[in-house]
Amino acid sequence: MDELRETLLLREVIRTDPMGTPCSPVVRVAALAVLRNPLAGQVVEDLTPLFALGADAGALLAAEAVAALGAPAVSYGKAALVGVAGDMEHGGAVVHPRLGAPMRAASEGGAAVIPSNVKLAAMGTAIDLPLGHKDDAWSFDHFDTMTVSVPDGPRPDEIVLALAYATAGRPKPRCPKGG
Repeated sequence: MDELRETLLLREVIRTDPMGTPCSPVVRVAALAVLRNPLAGQVVEDLTPLFALGADAGALLAAEAVAALGAPAVSYGKAALVGVAGDMEHGGAVVHPRLGAPMRAASEGGAAVIPSNVKLAAMGTAIDLPLGHKDDAWSFDHFDTMTVSVPDGPRPDEIVLALAYATAGRPKPRCPKGG
């Protein structure tokens, strides 16, 4: 994949609830790729080249993330940071049309819509990577967020693609449905 400049992998293990009481560990893994944006500096109608970029990079990242998780994936999410020479639609084209299939395959499920976020950004900007249950879109206990960034990306002509998986929802969730 010629567009791939670098990848990053972040593994977080939460061992206490928000008050510091030990809880069952929650493992969250984010995998990120810094990709050259072939459409940077252009406003075009045909975003097809970015569809394949999302699918190819997504397959690589999903496999790495699920392997690092160390347990079955329960939640997932995706996001993109588009460098300032790009268009927000470039991020949408990377995360929406074809990224879902490799993410679902890696998680061995995925009946629910994959939560997502896209924004234009300067180098080093953080993005909130939303997480939701992979099979139950209405599982409030699994609504969560990982905040991630790449110190040297995205450059103006790049896109940072990020995806994440988790082994569980938030530690000690207390927001019931219909509450």
